[in-house]
Amino acid sequence: MEKLNPNSHLTAKEREKLSYPSRILFNQNRIEGSVLDFGCGHGKDVEELKGKGIDISGYDPHYQPNFPTEKFDTIICHYVLNVIQKQEQAKVLYEISTLLKFGGKAYFSVRRDINKPGYRTHFIHKVKTYQTNVVLPFKTVFKNENVEIYEYQQYCFLNQNKPEVSPFFEKLEPKEQVGEIASCFAFRDKFPVSKGHTLVVPKRKVSNYFELSFKEQSACWFLVNLVKAELQKTYNPDGFNVGININEDAGQTVPHAHIHIIPRYNGDVENPRGGVRGVIPEKMSY
Repeated sequence: MEKLNPNSHLTAKEREKLSYPSRILFNQNRIEGSVLDFGCGHGKDVEELKGKGIDISGYDPHYQPNFPTEKFDTIICHYVLNVIQKQEQAKVLYEISTLLKFGGKAYFSVRRDINKPGYRTHFIHKVKTYQTNVVLPFKTVFKNENVEIYEYQQYCFLNQNKPEVSPFFEKLEPKEQVGEIASCFAFRDKFPVSKGHTLVVPKRKVSNYFELSFKEQSACWFLVNLVKAELQKTYNPDGFNVGININEDAGQTVPHAHIHIIPRYNGDVENPRGGVRGVIPEKMSY
């Protein structure tokens, strides 16, 4: 994905003490367990919180670019979303959702004092940097005139045993959430056709995919692309089938729209020719 604000790292400040959002969260006893500072900049919060006995590491795509491989109990993300545009914001939400343990919590701090989004000349570096307002659909745990801190937990965790939210939540499954953005989420299929078989589901409970708004459909396909990249990295499949079942006569068994992402592997069937045409077996070969 093209980076729309190549100078976003220049908004990271050289600080001498713990950041204001981290002080708030630490004093509220919200920073616990294994912790990641996502977008840590120069790493001052990591240093200060380690000094307070916190098990914390940092990630920053510019200053500390080794992407984490483990999952965390708590993730903090301060002001990152304010300096990137919407596509990049969605990617950050996705990445943090994948790094969080089931039941873990992430805290997003956003500025509330930006009057108008746009590019501005940075007063120190003298280059154009982007800044924008951000409103998130999560619970607020702190707010004043300058900053708002949101608490995020995975959609699958929050909605266990809630069939009114989705028929997928009638039981404790699905537990293995593998990604989320504002209006849709992804998890591994409970009865996978192949290794890595994943579903992308809109948060609005709609049975027919074509009843989703264009914005909801676009969000689902944005998430499909992110999940595909993760599957390629994790399982290295040789191909993919991507599809949607709409209505019972087309094979839909769960009345909540969802997109199947099915990794394919060399030799997994005798003759793969025809692919999705196999929904009507006698029409598969042509």
